[in-house]
Amino acid sequence: MGMNRRDLLVGGGVGALAAGSLAARAQAQQNQIQWHKEADIVVIGSGATGLPAALAARESGASVIIVEAQPHVGGHARCSGGNMPLGGGNSAQKKWGVEDSAELLFKDLTDWSVIQPTGAADYRYNDREIIRAHADNAAATHEFLVKHGVVFVDKPPDRQGGSSVGNSVLRTMHCAPVDWPLIQTGKPATAAQRLTMSTGNGLTQPLEASARKLGVEFLLEHKMVEVLRAQRKSGRVLGIAADNNGTRVNIRARKAVILGTGGSTGNVNFRRMFDPRLTEEYCGLAGMPYSDQDASGEIAAMDVGAALWGLHNQSAEHGSVITKPGQIGCQYGYVNLRWQPSSPMFSKARAVGLRVTDWHNVITVNMIGKRFFDETGRQFTANSYKGVDPYVHGSWHNARRTQADANNWINAAMQGIGDGHNGGGPIWAIFDSAAVEREKWDVTPPNVDVEGGFFFAADTVEELAKKIVMKYQRVPMPPQSLAETVWRYNNFVSQGRDFDFNKQNPKYQINKGPFYAAWCTPVLHDTRAGLRINAKMQVVDMQGQVISGLYAGGEVAGGFSMHGLPRCTCQGMIAGREAGKETA
Repeated sequence: MGMNRRDLLVGGGVGALAAGSLAARAQAQQNQIQWHKEADIVVIGSGATGLPAALAARESGASVIIVEAQPHVGGHARCSGGNMPLGGGNSAQKKWGVEDSAELLFKDLTDWSVIQPTGAADYRYNDREIIRAHADNAAATHEFLVKHGVVFVDKPPDRQGGSSVGNSVLRTMHCAPVDWPLIQTGKPATAAQRLTMSTGNGLTQPLEASARKLGVEFLLEHKMVEVLRAQRKSGRVLGIAADNNGTRVNIRARKAVILGTGGSTGNVNFRRMFDPRLTEEYCGLAGMPYSDQDASGEIAAMDVGAALWGLHNQSAEHGSVITKPGQIGCQYGYVNLRWQPSSPMFSKARAVGLRVTDWHNVITVNMIGKRFFDETGRQFTANSYKGVDPYVHGSWHNARRTQADANNWINAAMQGIGDGHNGGGPIWAIFDSAAVEREKWDVTPPNVDVEGGFFFAADTVEELAKKIVMKYQRVPMPPQSLAETVWRYNNFVSQGRDFDFNKQNPKYQINKGPFYAAWCTPVLHDTRAGLRINAKMQVVDMQGQVISGLYAGGEVAGGFSMHGLPRCTCQGMIAGREAGKETA
């Protein structure tokens, strides 16, 4: 009787295989698999974790294959703002006279006493082992990036783009694009921007070039579908299986597999484990359509026994896990990425979007045409330099110095319409032609996405409500409801007071046709919970045991509340270095 792969993984088969040692079973499993490619280290994902991991592993002498689902390199990181708050006493901090150390960074990132106006704690639920590893390697990561071609904007560290990066000193540096083409335009930055702009292009492009120069092999359009282990939940990880446009490709990892697949915001069912409200309509994910966050790494690792970790950091209301849209009237409203028609991705993005400079120029309404909050209300905040001032590490007084503020647009936008559904539904920015003039908007394609159903226009408010028909608008918007909302708001403007939501000094009536509705639904950004790892970035199972030969870092991993690139690059470097020490 023949044995299939699942027989071997679950039960070990019959005869000598059933009676043999774990090593014998692993060898039998390995012999059963038809390997199409192999290397010492197989890295999954070519973003801010995968590229440093591949480089560090290659420096250790290991052969490396990067497996990337997309037809292009860079992942989520290439679409980012390029903000890099590593700290720890790196060369940039020293150049500008900023006194920092690994110990100070560790203390900052584990301070239980720092909270946000929502009451959420930035650092309280961080895993101390993981933070220790980051603090001890942060400065070295900065030098590692410079060594591999990353150019930082030549100015003192600041707090721009830093989210949950520590209160004590300035740490954020910025990746400059130099002459690399920008993903959002398809063209190089201008002469004025090339050494001053902060962009993820300035991180991933030089790292990719360095990896190729060192002989790292890239397999694009290879989506990992399975982690292959000696047995399903025991033994060593042997490699991975990937799908290459319908063809299964088995890739052996003689030493280790490193997961740098990114987060889970693009997987509706996975993300709803942390927040049941995040249903299908939250489709404007940061980084898309260039890079998805599909939880593929988490799911594949969990299938071979991995545990999840640090779940509170995903659902805690601080930082940029969920944000207000950076632009409206388009599906992809991520604030750090505004797609331009010259970009090779624009056929998928479909619209540039409209930047709102003054939220007094719009009102925001839910699916049934009702206002739900003060449009100027802010999103979740996060700690950075002097976020608490004065600041004493570990002092309960720090919380007293943080003023509670319930003026949060995000939660109000996600409250729904009282029909029993979990999702908040689409949010629409309603405005008139006078607002278009004040904002100096061009409300025609390609600036707005009419074709995709993310922008509508009509001569009257009632006609506008009737036109709002698209896949996520699960109930029709009642025309009279929207008309009454606009009428009521116009009266508030006449009286100089918003009696519903206390919007301070509402400025402009909405009464000059044509009238417009622009998609203004919250954007999903960060993933801050994922697989359990240890200080070496080894993945840990539900019994607290290391899964031999499996590493992870960045947004696929949990236990660390920090936003973005520093967490990813540092953990990638550590994972590559440690995986390179494995015995083939």
